[in-house]
Amino acid sequence: MNEQIPIEDLISGAAREAGGWLGSLLVALVATSADGTIVRWNHAAQELLGYAPPQVLGRHIADLLHPGADRSLGRSLWETAATGRGAMGTVTAWHRDGHPLELEIWACPVTGRQPGPSMMLVFAADAHLARRIRGSSAVWDGLFARSPVGIAVVDTQLRFLQVNAALEVMNGLPESAHVGRRLTQVLPAVNASEMEEAMRQVLETGEPLLDRRCTGRTPADPHHDRVWSSSYVRVEDPAGRPIGVIASILDITEQQRAHVEAEAGRRRLALLNEASIRIGDSLDLERTAQELAELSAPHLADVVSVDLLDALAIGDEPGMGLTGGAALRRLGKAPLTGSPVADLLAPLGRTLTFPATAPYTQVLADRQTFLIARLDERAIAPAARHTATPAELLKVGVHSFMMAPLVARGVVLGVATFYRTRPIGPFLPDDAALASELCALAAVNVDNARLYHREHETAVILQRSMLPQHITPPPGIEVAHRYLPASDVNEVGGDWYDVLPLPDRKAALMIGDVMGHGIGAAAVMGRLSATVRALARLDLSPIDVMHQLEAVLADLADPMLATCLYTVCDPATGRCSITRAGHPPPVLVEPDGTVRLLDVPPGVPLGVGGTGFTTTEITVQPGSLLALYTDGLIEARRSDIDERLDELTRLLKQPARDLSHLCDSLITHLAPASADDDIALLIARIGGNMQGGAISSQPAGG
Repeated sequence: MNEQIPIEDLISGAAREAGGWLGSLLVALVATSADGTIVRWNHAAQELLGYAPPQVLGRHIADLLHPGADRSLGRSLWETAATGRGAMGTVTAWHRDGHPLELEIWACPVTGRQPGPSMMLVFAADAHLARRIRGSSAVWDGLFARSPVGIAVVDTQLRFLQVNAALEVMNGLPESAHVGRRLTQVLPAVNASEMEEAMRQVLETGEPLLDRRCTGRTPADPHHDRVWSSSYVRVEDPAGRPIGVIASILDITEQQRAHVEAEAGRRRLALLNEASIRIGDSLDLERTAQELAELSAPHLADVVSVDLLDALAIGDEPGMGLTGGAALRRLGKAPLTGSPVADLLAPLGRTLTFPATAPYTQVLADRQTFLIARLDERAIAPAARHTATPAELLKVGVHSFMMAPLVARGVVLGVATFYRTRPIGPFLPDDAALASELCALAAVNVDNARLYHREHETAVILQRSMLPQHITPPPGIEVAHRYLPASDVNEVGGDWYDVLPLPDRKAALMIGDVMGHGIGAAAVMGRLSATVRALARLDLSPIDVMHQLEAVLADLADPMLATCLYTVCDPATGRCSITRAGHPPPVLVEPDGTVRLLDVPPGVPLGVGGTGFTTTEITVQPGSLLALYTDGLIEARRSDIDERLDELTRLLKQPARDLSHLCDSLITHLAPASADDDIALLIARIGGNMQGGAISSQPAGG
């Protein structure tokens, strides 16, 4: 054999370039003569056993065995190899540092020109390391073959070297269709360029990349988009040089679809939750409609319009049918401007009339959401017979459309229309379901607003009808009065006042407040007011009147309470008999401007029962004023009652000889523009230089 041939370089370099477990294992090369004398000792042998070439060349190879080892095993291996067949086995060698080292050896003869072996080549490696590498290789082979995860090995040029069976199934292609080709060539219908860029990054940096998403279609499922999670790890040789990338691929299409559906569900719930908070808190039709539009755009649609029946918008009740078509008032639109679609739609406040065959009318009649997932010429044909707007909407990019009716408590109230222009796909059945839920929520609030206005109007009309329409006090008494209904239907109700003529030219000044609000309180107030008028004709004492009113409340099916102030005035003498039943105290304004709250026992409200009432007698100077009022005048949020009473007495000190102007002044200063409670006010001037029967009265606040 030519000793000038660098055998160790050939062998070691080939092993390194081969990669795999052989490239990771340090393999020593030793050459001996036919009799076992060491004639070559490479660098790997020196690194493995610690001996430099001069220390071993010329020695018998058996001298390197451990002194305590069974040398017969080594001799047997040597004799077997010398026969020309080669041999392999495990021996214990003696390291130069003085410790034993178990080696796996492979010995093979080299035949020269003469018969018989002329040289023996011995390859040796650390036995423990060799076994571990072979075990790792077996694990890798098993994982590669049996893993349900797709695995691919690519070289530094990103060409497939190997793919496992799982990846063959995912891609719908055999391994032979992969090997030697790049991902962009094998699967052009996925985002292969992005994936190859990720693999290049791994090759350059050595840092793994995990959970990169690959999307597209493969021959395994050419008609549906799928999603894969891909991770990449660089493969290196023993010198740390990159030799390729291992990619692991997991199909997560179903998990991704479930995640997307769950996210969509969470968004729907969040939108509905926001809608329950934002929509309808004002009980105002216009605001409720606009809130529905603004909440739906852009979360659900790009443009939304909300139209309510015109009858509702003008305060009437909804009609009984739609056979003659529908008149709708546009009360909501979002965005209001800045969108080609919004600019095409009718502005807020416009009344739109649709015939019975129009899609808008049909949606109202069917009470079902109407969905056109993909808007085109054919889809708009039915509506195009009535208006050119659908064709214009198609031109400005509307590609999906739906309408949802507003129905509450069995009453059709209007319709919301949703337009989509963004390239995010058409409206789906889930979107239609969400639109229906939003419209159902808004419809309840619209109907609440309708019922609120109807009940508020009914309560105000009922209460006003039960208040005295014409008050004619006896000579010597001048009166002025005001009534201001509350802004909230729940607050309208039980305040009333009256001036009743009594025998001997006396008069009863009466004011009261039924505890409770709404139509029920107004009705009870009417019964008490009528009872007092009937009892006044009997000239009963104030205490007897109070007991009779308690009896009226006791007859009610539901317990009710009321406060009352009953004053009998004699203008000729100035004597006044005052009885309170839990009502705010009257205010006396004397002719010299002195103002004071009258110290009259408060009593308990009517309806409590079991207690008596007390009458207080006072004498007032001619021309004095008595001011009677309900608690709505002196109670206000975030204000102390004593401060409000001080304000009342201060206002009464101001010179105002005209009682009507004085009433207006008190209402203006003490009652807000939108009162929380209804207010009744009665001011009487007792005696003085005036003609009997003078009266000034008008309702306050309309």
